[in-house]
Amino acid sequence: MKKIKTLFILLLFGISGTVDARQRLAPVVLKGYVFVDGNRNGLRDKNEKGVKGVLISDQVEVVSTNETGYYELASECRFGVVHISQPDGFTVNGSFWKPVSRGRQETSIDFPLLPSPGGPNVTFIHASDPHLSEGSLPRLQKLRAIVDSVRPAFVLMTGDLIRDALRVSEKEATAFYDLYVKTIATFPVPVWNVPGNHEIFGIERHKSLVSESHPLYGKKMYRHYLGPDYYSFNYGGIHFIGLNSVDYHDLWYYGHIDSVQLEWLKKDVSFIPNTTPVITFNHIPFYSGGLSMGEYTDEEPGSSLISINGKKQYRHVVSNAPAVMEVLRGKNYPVALSGHYHSAQQFSFESDDQKTQFHQTGAVVGPASDGGIEMTSGVTLYRISGGKVVDRTFIRLK
Repeated sequence: MKKIKTLFILLLFGISGTVDARQRLAPVVLKGYVFVDGNRNGLRDKNEKGVKGVLISDQVEVVSTNETGYYELASECRFGVVHISQPDGFTVNGSFWKPVSRGRQETSIDFPLLPSPGGPNVTFIHASDPHLSEGSLPRLQKLRAIVDSVRPAFVLMTGDLIRDALRVSEKEATAFYDLYVKTIATFPVPVWNVPGNHEIFGIERHKSLVSESHPLYGKKMYRHYLGPDYYSFNYGGIHFIGLNSVDYHDLWYYGHIDSVQLEWLKKDVSFIPNTTPVITFNHIPFYSGGLSMGEYTDEEPGSSLISINGKKQYRHVVSNAPAVMEVLRGKNYPVALSGHYHSAQQFSFESDDQKTQFHQTGAVVGPASDGGIEMTSGVTLYRISGGKVVDRTFIRLK
């Protein structure tokens, strides 16, 4: 009975990390159309034109639509979602992702598109770490007021969206998620999210008292509420890639891009020309000056190091960042955005083949103190023209 229950959970919700060949399941075919929704009803009607070259993914495989906007994707449905990489010049009419399961009944999974006024000049806000609860809700509402005033094309929100899912019960964690989803739905522009460590449900089991067999355990709760935890979209001639830079081992999270995600990234960027600008956004940074500001600690839950398979590595930067940089080598990769340290900072180095700058922004939830320095709460407004960052302005959240 226990084996049957475990198999059901895997089938319904998918699993994360590398999968043993013995656990692999025969793929099912996900198929449908990407089309211009002329009458905005969300349905594919006769004579509505398909869109060629749009990427569709299940977080493992990536395929492109043909001349008619049709796609087929052989999927194990391991992560329970299928999503579109929103193409340049369009916005998705509705959600950019849809839930799937091996027992799905849909005959076609379609993605309707609406023409977008986006052009070569783009403004967006990079925000992070709202740690939302009823107590911190006014802080996120302050961000919304800034968005109402500035009117960027969209907001990139780099994790720690909610106060906590790591070490609390399902009831408490879902209440935070419900509040976050409800609040960002009031924003006048799209909010593109990626998870932080606080979105990983129940892994501090000695505090949460949540079983590893819980169907929303770990990264699954995030996918249940917000869809794919890594994905891409296009806007203003730029290919934006949201990554999940938080992994976990036993009771503790750490900065890491898992192997399945790394293979997905290779497939995703293989479809774009090397000249297309790429901007990544994730929670735990690839590289950061913040690592040198805090004192070393062995104490949990925020220890400086973690041991994975007998090898010690830093927890609060991405431990395999060089592997990610290797995938993006040769790409036009000007900026990598992240959060986690609750401070606005820039990190870069001179290199013949890596021109990327690594930017972090302040925390929406409030100011912080690190290394004896008071860090201001705020967000960063970016202006991009012709695929290049021409201006960035830090906006304080007073």
